[in-house]
Amino acid sequence: MTEEEKRILKEIARSAIESKLFNKERKEIEVPESLKEKKGAFVTIKKGGELRGCIGYIKGYLPLHKTVEEVAIEAAFHDPRFPPLSKSEWEEIEIEISVLTPLKKIKNVEEIEVGKHGLYIEAFGNSGLLLPQVAVEYGWDRIEFLEHTCYKAGLPKDAWKSEDADIYVFSAEVF
Repeated sequence: MTEEEKRILKEIARSAIESKLFNKERKEIEVPESLKEKKGAFVTIKKGGELRGCIGYIKGYLPLHKTVEEVAIEAAFHDPRFPPLSKSEWEEIEIEISVLTPLKKIKNVEEIEVGKHGLYIEAFGNSGLLLPQVAVEYGWDRIEFLEHTCYKAGLPKDAWKSEDADIYVFSAEVF
């Protein structure tokens, strides 16, 4: 992505959250054709370097600019792990956007490259996803990354070893 495309997506995310938070009309932002392609994306909100909300779509259901707009609002106000963002927090938050590549099912966990890949695991009717940067931030190796993704899915930490587990990798451009 170009720096201009990244800037526009950040502006879209900030504008979406700000308009809802302060009950303001959302400003019109001109969107280039390149941001209208359907792609998965996550918006992560941090406050003081700590997670404050993170929601996204793993697949491209909407044009990228619409995905970012929608998940920014979800991350700010509807992440079940946190209370809705308050006006007093607005100046303290940082917004990070992760634009995802399509999921690729793997057969061997040796294919997982910590720092490059994010993980998505489906097993026994549950699923969980961790973005590529999470393993790096916590200093996890491949096995710890797999275990934490299982935990996020509500599964036993070794569920990834099951023949019933489907493991997918993806990359993300994070800014």
